[in-house]
Amino acid sequence: MKKKRIIRDDRIKEVLDILEGMHPEAMCALDHGSEFELLTAVVLSAQTTDVSVNKVTPALFARYPSPEALAAADQSDVIGIIKTIGLYKTKSANIIKLAQKLTSDFGGRVPDTFEELVSLPGVGRKTANVVLAEAFGKPAIAVDTHVFRVANRIGLTDEKDVNATEDSLKERLPESMWIRAHHLLIFHGRKVCHARRPDCESCGLKDICLNNGGTK
Repeated sequence: MKKKRIIRDDRIKEVLDILEGMHPEAMCALDHGSEFELLTAVVLSAQTTDVSVNKVTPALFARYPSPEALAAADQSDVIGIIKTIGLYKTKSANIIKLAQKLTSDFGGRVPDTFEELVSLPGVGRKTANVVLAEAFGKPAIAVDTHVFRVANRIGLTDEKDVNATEDSLKERLPESMWIRAHHLLIFHGRKVCHARRPDCESCGLKDICLNNGGTK
């Protein structure tokens, strides 16, 4: 079996401290005012930017402020509101079905367990983990493209898929840091550790990052 190429356990706190120093403002970038709005926004954010989602959700939530209201929505009207984001046809159908299930099965509330969340239309593992962490403060690590790329590039993990990366991060990081690490890795991926041209020279991790020749 190939040996994992990862940063030593005793350097993980140092990595997180450096990321904290670089991105103290790291937080959920999706604008929301309730658990329902957060859940809907995360579903809409798949394969598009949070900035794009934030441009359409004010009008969406003004027109459909509750699961009950969205459950009764006409899909063409929802499409008209969110059509500037990617996959708007699929997403419009999903958030209406999601609202219908919230209304029929959960009394209009957003459930707070992983199993219940992933039973909702359009909700996968990443979305469920975001909602658990952000809405309910439950320890979870949502692995999106940024978290996957950065964690494996710098050497926090050495995995080939998203689920394995999530499991590895949960094993290696203190549970108390799961939520914070999620935000820090996302911000680092957006601002410094870009997919094509990472800004290694300005990165505080350049002497630790295994991709940059750092020491374990």
